[in-house]
Amino acid sequence: MPEIDFIDKLHSSTKRNYVQRVVEHDKAECAEVAIQFGRDYWDGDRKYGYGGMRYDGRWRPVAEAITKHYALKSGDKILDVGCGKGFLLYEFTQAVPGVEVAGIDISRYAIENSKEEVRPYLEVGNATNLPYASRSFDFVVSITTLHNLFNYDLRKALQEIQRVGKKHKYIVVESYRNERQKAHLLYWQLTCRSFYMPKEWEWFFQESGYTGDYGFITFD
Repeated sequence: MPEIDFIDKLHSSTKRNYVQRVVEHDKAECAEVAIQFGRDYWDGDRKYGYGGMRYDGRWRPVAEAITKHYALKSGDKILDVGCGKGFLLYEFTQAVPGVEVAGIDISRYAIENSKEEVRPYLEVGNATNLPYASRSFDFVVSITTLHNLFNYDLRKALQEIQRVGKKHKYIVVESYRNERQKAHLLYWQLTCRSFYMPKEWEWFFQESGYTGDYGFITFD
């Protein structure tokens, strides 16, 4: 269960003004809107979330790196827990022709406005109760999703990911390694419920029985 980084380069490419986010707008009001995970969060004003999430191919290198590391091949079944608009899943279909993909997200808006090519394989649902048979996926991925759960739901979600995955699993969550990163995370986040340092996350993984790999996003 090692720590592996596949997305730091992508994460670091976005410039963020942390202080501006808390002084220009009512942060609490923005978070109340964001946590609904509706249109405002995905495609509304930047103060509510992504400020417009549109496909631009930026996830292709991530899919290719993951594919190479786990030796994913045609016929493998891939599940994305917290798939959003399905961009990463689409990239997997391009990186590994013949893979079977599935995605689940709590946001109906995201699913209804997902990448058309993978939309038939996505569904609305909760990470705490995955509607799939045990050991039904060769690779389960969840990127920047699980920190949005309260700790009691986080445990359930980790156990569900462990249950449905029969081989490789990879999770990425937001975290902090020092007080500066902690402040930046608090300034920037809109939907986080679980705020842990890496060692705390690792403890949670172990306590929940999760045996897959993981990575952390921090805000420098």
